[in-house]
Amino acid sequence: MHQLLENRALWAAVVPWLAAQIIKPLWTLATTRKLNIFLIMSPGGMPSSHSALVTGLAAGIGNLYGLSSGYFAIAAVFAGVVMYDAAGVRLAVSRQARILNLMMDDFFHARGFNENRLRELVGHTPIEVLWGAVLGGVVGWLLTR
Repeated sequence: MHQLLENRALWAAVVPWLAAQIIKPLWTLATTRKLNIFLIMSPGGMPSSHSALVTGLAAGIGNLYGLSSGYFAIAAVFAGVVMYDAAGVRLAVSRQARILNLMMDDFFHARGFNENRLRELVGHTPIEVLWGAVLGGVVGWLLTR
């Protein structure tokens, strides 16, 4: 357990992820004047906690092992895949869920059919991914200096 707690690369990933999750309801409060504490557990929103996690890991690995190391290459490629997925595939899923929920409201609920709504906040806009990456990169780099 002691070794796990001393793993600086792990902390470089976890701390920015946690920070992003805490920032989400605060950002929503600042922009909409509505507090939604459940955003702390949400996979979507501003900033992207997925981006913060993987860029924090990549920044920490880069600091600890060097930018020319194989470890950094793996972390950087992993970060790219995760961020592409968050802003691409998962954003498309969010948009489709929103449309399907509207269709369900119009078609099924008018006929007494009751079905659970789909989760709409799943993916991230490119700006949410960018700010998550900035948060993760800065915090990950600072924690491993």
